[in-house]
Amino acid sequence: MTYPNILVFVDFPTDDVDAATDFYSKVFNWEIETRIPGIFNRIVPGQNFKLDDGSQGPTGNLHMGISKAANTRPHPNPEPPEPTTLSQGGRSTRAWIMVSDDDSFDRILDTAESLGATILWRNHFWTEFGGANASFIDPWGNQINLWQHLEGVEVDEETHQVIGEALIPDGWTIE
Repeated sequence: MTYPNILVFVDFPTDDVDAATDFYSKVFNWEIETRIPGIFNRIVPGQNFKLDDGSQGPTGNLHMGISKAANTRPHPNPEPPEPTTLSQGGRSTRAWIMVSDDDSFDRILDTAESLGATILWRNHFWTEFGGANASFIDPWGNQINLWQHLEGVEVDEETHQVIGEALIPDGWTIE
């Protein structure tokens, strides 16, 4: 293989595409396009991935989807493909979202909670990859993890481990 296979898209399953569209547009301020009304909408976060100097690079942010669990498309059969229900009580989609410098965990978590999400944790630091994180379950059972690098924390580019001691805010958990 001369070129690796690449991730191009992730769908968040839901039983109500319109409600999920409203939720994600408010929580993350994302633009969301209606593609197949009531069945599938496309999340278009906008902008491009940032370069080390903070400027926008040539690569656009990945798009995602909101898909109706009862009729996920595409599928060669015109009838809804199985399974047609959301995952109950187990793992489902788990997505990591890099929080921009002009937004905050608190605003995102508070908005998500006010719209029916369940907060799993706030203010945690993971020494693997050296990042601050928080997490919630959306009203449809998808786990959304928030990620942000803390100012002044240096991470080895090869091992992804924190170099030296990370100064973590009081009250935060660390692993």
